[in-house]
Amino acid sequence: MYALLGYKREAEFLAFGDVNALVHPDDGDLYSLARGLAASQTLVDHAFRMRGANGAYVWLRTRAEVVPDAADGGRHLVGIAVDVTEQQHLAETTATADMRLRDAVEAISEAFVLWDTGNRLVLCNSKFRHLHALSPEDAQAGRRYVDVMGRGVLPRLRREVPEGAVQSATSQTFEAELTDGRWLQISERRTKDGGYVSVGTDITSLKRHQDQLVASERELIETVKDLKRSRRTLELQTHQLADLAERYLDQKAVAESANHAKSEFLANMSHELRTPLNAIIGFADVMANEVLGPLGAPRYAEYCRDIHASGHYLLSMIDDILNMSRLEAHRVRLDPRPVPADAAVTAALKLVAADAKSKSLSVEVDIADGLTLLADERGLQQILVNLLQNAVKFTPAGGRVVVRARHAGDRTHLFVEDNGVGIPKSALPKLGRPFTQVETNLVRSHKGSGLGLAIARSMAELHGGSLRIRSEENCGTIVLVRLPAPTRERLEALAVEAASDQTVTALREAAGASPRQDTLQPAV
Repeated sequence: MYALLGYKREAEFLAFGDVNALVHPDDGDLYSLARGLAASQTLVDHAFRMRGANGAYVWLRTRAEVVPDAADGGRHLVGIAVDVTEQQHLAETTATADMRLRDAVEAISEAFVLWDTGNRLVLCNSKFRHLHALSPEDAQAGRRYVDVMGRGVLPRLRREVPEGAVQSATSQTFEAELTDGRWLQISERRTKDGGYVSVGTDITSLKRHQDQLVASERELIETVKDLKRSRRTLELQTHQLADLAERYLDQKAVAESANHAKSEFLANMSHELRTPLNAIIGFADVMANEVLGPLGAPRYAEYCRDIHASGHYLLSMIDDILNMSRLEAHRVRLDPRPVPADAAVTAALKLVAADAKSKSLSVEVDIADGLTLLADERGLQQILVNLLQNAVKFTPAGGRVVVRARHAGDRTHLFVEDNGVGIPKSALPKLGRPFTQVETNLVRSHKGSGLGLAIARSMAELHGGSLRIRSEENCGTIVLVRLPAPTRERLEALAVEAASDQTVTALREAAGASPRQDTLQPAV
């Protein structure tokens, strides 16, 4: 024992406690063993570890027997201790390798089973148990094939030998379709000791892919046939499209000519209608004021006022139609520059002040100090006047109209609010289209061409802004106009554009051409 543990003998005997102190704490202690011997045992066969002189533990297997001592009538424990460290390490290595093998078999995706020469189960994984509906207790190692498979459920198989498969006395491979629609490729092979191993691989996706390939081949053949038919159809359609393209070009030329004719007609109508209207309005004003003497009957003065008002109304409608025509044809050229918001609103309010006063409307202005907009002055006036005219027109007597302006990032927001009749929700999507009015022709109570909002919306979008409407019947309407603010970047871009325009104008003048003049009609 001294030699096995590497100790030197320094005394004749070692104390029982000294020996027990060398035993590994996980392997029990000698006191418990002694108590068991004293109670009933006479034989000992015990394996444990003891600490050697170098600090490492040595595995010992001890066999001993309790014998009586005839000399003193007592009992002695006589036995041997063998160093089994190498055998223990080999057993641990074997157990670790067996555990790794089982983990590897369990980790594979195939169903795996191994039988020995006596058709007894050696090893299987959970995929095999699941395939045959076996519990872990049913598939215990050492059981015979008949006992194991008798406890499970054998799926009905339809065997098919794949093309090119090699069959022999020691191995075979076949495909099987399970009742749930899955396909397995089962490979069975004899081992060197006479047993056999079986591996089942799920090839369902492969079989489905093969079926899809067959179906795709059929579809491809049909597609080729369809393509041939489509090619003939496309050739026919190509000729038809060529004819349609020629017709389109002809019709486009006709439409452009009609549009040009419309513009010419509107220009001529403007001149032809304005001239007599100005005369009608002027003479009606002279007659109403009795500049050349009394008219006679009092009703003549009333008729003159009606003629004067109707002439102004007709003139405003002509102006609206002409302005809308220019906006739709993109013939309006803006001259944007910084415009004080308070001055623009004040100028617009002057044009609707008389109508607002006649209806006793309260007009409020709420504009932040120093607020400016980047806009064409005339275009801005058209937007504000049209919105204010609508607000005054559709607000009952004693109502309220509010104009607000706020700075919002690189934009300026203009609000025109009223507490008038409001607009139905069903009519909101249609507002802003030319000649669109909320009221029907049968029940119209307000005059107008229906172009006010359309002109305002188009003019706001031409400025790079937008117009939005929020309204509720019998509560009022809020119109929001978003216009650019005069930021440094925008002002620099305008300066560059203005310089470029001056250069083009100078070149035209040098070539003898007059610069293009597209002006806005003033709001009425």
